[in-house]
Amino acid sequence: MQVRFADRRPEGDYALVLPVAGKDRSALTSLGPAQKAAVAALDRQRFDGEASGTSEQFIDDKGIMRRLLVVGTGGGSTPHEAAEKLGGTAVARLLTSGETKVVIDISGLKFDADSAARVGLAAALRGWRYDHYRTKLKDKHKPTLTEVTIVGGGSDAGKRYAQRWAPVYEGVSLTRELVTEPANIIYPESFVERVKAALKGTGIELQVLDRAAMEKLGMGALLGVAQGSVREPRLLVLKWNGGKQGDKPTAFVGKGVTFDTGGISIKPAQGMEAMKWDMGGAGAVVGAFKAIALRKSKANLIGICGMVENMPSGTAQRPGDVVTTMSGQTVEVINTDAEGRLVLADALTYVQQTFKPSTIIDLATLTGAILISLGHEWAGLFSNDEKLAGRLLEVAEDSGDKLWRMPLAESFDRLIDSQIADVKNVGPREGGSITAAHFIQRFVENGVKWAHIDMAGMAWSDKASPTYDKGATGFGVRLLDEYVSEVLEA
Repeated sequence: MQVRFADRRPEGDYALVLPVAGKDRSALTSLGPAQKAAVAALDRQRFDGEASGTSEQFIDDKGIMRRLLVVGTGGGSTPHEAAEKLGGTAVARLLTSGETKVVIDISGLKFDADSAARVGLAAALRGWRYDHYRTKLKDKHKPTLTEVTIVGGGSDAGKRYAQRWAPVYEGVSLTRELVTEPANIIYPESFVERVKAALKGTGIELQVLDRAAMEKLGMGALLGVAQGSVREPRLLVLKWNGGKQGDKPTAFVGKGVTFDTGGISIKPAQGMEAMKWDMGGAGAVVGAFKAIALRKSKANLIGICGMVENMPSGTAQRPGDVVTTMSGQTVEVINTDAEGRLVLADALTYVQQTFKPSTIIDLATLTGAILISLGHEWAGLFSNDEKLAGRLLEVAEDSGDKLWRMPLAESFDRLIDSQIADVKNVGPREGGSITAAHFIQRFVENGVKWAHIDMAGMAWSDKASPTYDKGATGFGVRLLDEYVSEVLEA
């Protein structure tokens, strides 16, 4: 979808979107003679202008029968939130309407260039579709909208969109694509090849470790998860050197389980098809790197994606097995469905020993327990550093990828002590997301600032929002991009 910016409405045929807050109808004065009928229609529909509320009608606009969509902007949102709700709501309503062009006129709003650009970002994000496998889609269900023009926001809005938000759209789109693809298409090896193609020409350096390289390094935890599958594991390393030479990098580490049956501790059949998105953390790292590279970020970054498939077979690891991690610590595998933390354990050790980062942020669709705590509204945030946690919470609000701080405490850590090894990979049922975070923390070296984001409820959605339809959300891309922009580049 093409996003344009203009200082006045164009000529010709298009759908027109006007924002209205509450009972204020002043935005409709620009309709000229059609204003009176349009206002009457709103009143008869009892349109109250609440955020994301819509009213649709057709008006005679100087001889053109024009579709008019009025979108509510009330509700006390910040300008950024209001902008994204406006752009996303408009596209959601018009995407398959038969209209090919839409003009969103925000000239009556006090939006600065960035807020105007975010209208375009939300429009592009909400218009994202992946219909690759839908061969019999009815015409009325096919997207028709190809062009969105934002009127207002000043002369710098278009520049702001191109430089700041268009790269974010590209990054989120890549993540959504990877998360949406089925597990017979995206598995560790094909994930790596898809990423190589998507990042070609961006300036990102890529390195790939295969099974032999990981065996040499002693990654017994990651390889233990992979040993039940015919799909070969991979460790994908991404490097972006945009900051000062010699500065320690910040590392983003993503869980990349391309399909999770649970292994021998097999999951129930109902809903197992959803486990194709268990690589959402790795997908977010990749998408964030693309966004960051396209806007030529001035930061030094390392991305690590631990890629495995967790399957039950004659070669799969068993409950009760003991594996030796790259760090030298031993793990008693109580539950083979608690596999993501095993992957992260070796990935964290590798990035610390190889690149010496000052800060690590890991993202993982890790536990069902986090859904019990936070539902599908927030991802859980765990951290060993108060300042890091605080900054992440701040950028989460601005990015829309929202986080909620969760506790860490020695009493939880003791729950994963093993009788025969250094640690076991699960504790009791209670506090499952917390004991999982403590497991990961055991592989964080002294002096390293670390944050763990359990995004199990956020990678995929069964309901639409202003910036995504049902399906892959792209969660994590905007969070990491915003962290780089507001913290590392500040």
